[in-house]
Amino acid sequence: MKKYDYILVGSGLYAGVFAWYARKNGKSCLVVEKRNHIGGNVYCEDVEGIHVHKYGAHIFHTGSRKVWEFVNSLAEFNRYTNSPVANYKGQMYNMPFNMNTFSRMWGISTPDEAKAIIEKQRAEITGEPRNLEEQAIRLVGRELYEKLIKGYTEKQWGRDCRELPAFIIKRIPVRYIYDNNYFNDPYQGIPIGGYNVIVEKLFEGCDIETGVDYLEHREHYDSLGETVVYTGTIDAFYGYRFGKLEYRSLRFESQVLDQENHQGVAVVNYTDRETPYTRVIEHKHFEFGTQPRTVITREYPVSWQEGMEPYYPVNDQRNQELYQKYGELARAESHVLFGGRLGEYKYYDMDKVIESAMNRAEEIFG
Repeated sequence: MKKYDYILVGSGLYAGVFAWYARKNGKSCLVVEKRNHIGGNVYCEDVEGIHVHKYGAHIFHTGSRKVWEFVNSLAEFNRYTNSPVANYKGQMYNMPFNMNTFSRMWGISTPDEAKAIIEKQRAEITGEPRNLEEQAIRLVGRELYEKLIKGYTEKQWGRDCRELPAFIIKRIPVRYIYDNNYFNDPYQGIPIGGYNVIVEKLFEGCDIETGVDYLEHREHYDSLGETVVYTGTIDAFYGYRFGKLEYRSLRFESQVLDQENHQGVAVVNYTDRETPYTRVIEHKHFEFGTQPRTVITREYPVSWQEGMEPYYPVNDQRNQELYQKYGELARAESHVLFGGRLGEYKYYDMDKVIESAMNRAEEIFG
């Protein structure tokens, strides 16, 4: 008999939800985490009494009542609604694209006027869009693309929009109503007290080791547990046998400001190409904070290199084909389960990660 039923590699939401189910079913778990804290990218740090989202803005939203009830059993959620603002060279536009955006951009007031302008601009692209630029213009027209999509996207991916495949943007939400709620999902909010409240509940009863790289001590940890739940990068697990998958990374610069309210909203996207960061987050607004000072974080997209945190899988044909090879190896494993954004090389929202882990756990534990 081994000491643990499960060795959980990584301590983000996938591992946490799996651990919660495992513990409820009387299973023993050891969590092995490379960072010096648990929680993965939803980890929050307390600064000036504000819960700072250390790895970028995390706004919970879901269309699944089951997922919503699950997270609310772990923490109470507030009524935060994501209504970001785009800053294009000092001009402020509401997101997602809606009548407030169109009114500001074109000085109009009715949906028919907005539709007529967009339809006219969309007609510029005929035939099948060959790249992201043509796809975006085909969807929303030249002006919205130039001001609110082009610069932001090029910073995010580190490439010109004409070099990016069209399929990256399948649809762009356009609303002909005055509604700044970014998400269409019926359930939305931020856990009161920050995400650490949820993370601590998920891993309750587990043994936890932080600051340890599982891959450097694989034999040791494998000898301790019956099954490994692996949420790290799948190509690293297999020693980059077929080559390295590509990721995009992020760099964060946080600052405490001696003012009560810096930008009036939690998230401002900077959509011009010249501003080096993609967005500025003012964390107190996630929880309607009234603290005398504020904390802001500038988010810079960067090319990922080994040793950096991988945030986004690069969703192009080459990487998908490479991932399929690793996926085949993963499916053949009998004592390793792969999950989460890095383990499945997939861009997951938080609710989808939770749902995926719930489904896997229910398959195993019934």
